[in-house]
Amino acid sequence: MEESVGRELLETDNNIDSIREMIDIIATGLKLQKKQAGTQSPLVLAYIGDAVYELVVRTKVISQSEAPVSKLHKQSSQLVKAHAQAEIVRLLELTEEEERIFKRGRNAKSYTMAKNATMSDYRLATGFEALIGYLYLNGNTERMLQLISAGIGKYAAREEKGCDDGMNH
Repeated sequence: MEESVGRELLETDNNIDSIREMIDIIATGLKLQKKQAGTQSPLVLAYIGDAVYELVVRTKVISQSEAPVSKLHKQSSQLVKAHAQAEIVRLLELTEEEERIFKRGRNAKSYTMAKNATMSDYRLATGFEALIGYLYLNGNTERMLQLISAGIGKYAAREEKGCDDGMNH
């Protein structure tokens, strides 16, 4: 992984509170109701989850570096691409409810696919994004950020070792 981006994100978690506050302000300002998450299609959950995940990653990346935008983008895109998200979700320990939401997203019929991604990675990434979206819409930002941080940390450690154990959900 480019300059151990994931590891660096975890080493400077001092902005995690400001990320949590920002997400809570957005949800409160838009008057999101927790019941909305359960009524949304898995692809809608993935749609919002994609945006929230990217916002968290970008916020963490810029909080650690004064690099040029092109370098910031490269660091962020290493973690938001479908392959990275697929690997991250393979490494997470999910609750039964989280596993159910993940599987709904993974199994959703999508008529598009990310460029430079396998169908398997794309489906796993969609499931991960659906889970992030579900947690966000439910106001469970603490758990959402916990999963993102743990996933990025485990992914970074694996990338440094060059492992690929092929675990699947």
